[in-house]
Amino acid sequence: MSLATWKKMAPAQAAPERFVSPLIRELPPSGIRKFFDLVANTRGVISLGVGEPDFVTPWHIREACFYSLEQGYTMYTSNFGLPELRQEVGRYLEAGFGVRYDPLAEIIITVGASEAIDLALRAVLEPGDEVLIPAPCYVSYQPCALLAGGRPVTVPTRAENDFKLRPAELEARITPRSKVLLLSYPNNPTGAIMTREDLLPIARLAERYDLLVISDEIYAELTYDGRHTSFASLPGMQERTVLINGFSKAFAMTGWRVGYAAAPAPIINHMLKIHQYTMLCAPIMSQKAAIEALRHGREEVAQMVREYDRRRRFVVQRLREIGLDCFEPKGAFYVFPSIAATGMGAEEFSQALLEEEKVAVVPGTAFGEGGEQRLRCSYAASINDLAEAMNRIERFVKRHGS
Repeated sequence: MSLATWKKMAPAQAAPERFVSPLIRELPPSGIRKFFDLVANTRGVISLGVGEPDFVTPWHIREACFYSLEQGYTMYTSNFGLPELRQEVGRYLEAGFGVRYDPLAEIIITVGASEAIDLALRAVLEPGDEVLIPAPCYVSYQPCALLAGGRPVTVPTRAENDFKLRPAELEARITPRSKVLLLSYPNNPTGAIMTREDLLPIARLAERYDLLVISDEIYAELTYDGRHTSFASLPGMQERTVLINGFSKAFAMTGWRVGYAAAPAPIINHMLKIHQYTMLCAPIMSQKAAIEALRHGREEVAQMVREYDRRRRFVVQRLREIGLDCFEPKGAFYVFPSIAATGMGAEEFSQALLEEEKVAVVPGTAFGEGGEQRLRCSYAASINDLAEAMNRIERFVKRHGS
């Protein structure tokens, strides 16, 4: 049968859905974005949902972008990113976290930290490789593992353990197919942190079972109790760690889409191959702004962290006064309170709260195992908005509490 004859026999208006990959067809939409489609059409909403600083990028960082445009910087950069930015990133990592990388061989600039995570997973996973992911976790981790051909395996963390990854829980889920441990501390959505003492036994397990660790440290600067410990700084861990970070959270640069990965050169080189065939490079004007952020943005970061800390303490206190059990977050800018006292599920509570009181939060179910009766509330909002949102939540809980 000729191709022309076969085409004539094919249905004239077959459903376009048949062209979609079964993997993508079965992939659920983001639990955050799906819920906030409702918010866009509701007036007067106070949003405690999207994890985005309410601060505007500091002026001198924006000015560096303007200047770069005036100077004609509108072209591609090296796939690796601007050498000046990689050198600044290298200095920042060494001074802040005690890890030393060759900036020209072991650091790649990416389109946000999210791309860096995707590149790392695609560069190392083979079909069926298992990715160990502490849960609750950021919404993209499990889908990214699936899209890279891996199999996500969640490792539960619990409020009674301050949502820290426990060695026994991790080891119980390691199998011969385990290849990657994907860490995120300070954690989104719980706000948990892991100290050096907490991480050392995890490092020993990574070494014993020959795991690669992808450490998402995008909230490193937003640590309120002590100082952040980078996983790569632990003895023997730099050679088996892909360190992920970026500018979105600490420097209030979410829309600039610039992040980075630091890792041994052989891993970075393979990540680069994927990057150069897909994204090519991060926008040059964003990279120029990032250089300014690292060189002269430390005081603004400190000011924002102090304000987040004030909001953190206020929100935790109010939620507890309302009667919602609330773990005190030690990092990031989220609280993850329990709503068990209301007898409602996370999605039911979130939907009703939006409809009745016009407060938007994210149901804990969006973050996987352990979020069934919890909410993620971001305190990256003004103190006035937070105060009003807490008053509305209090009214809601009084109506529905048991």
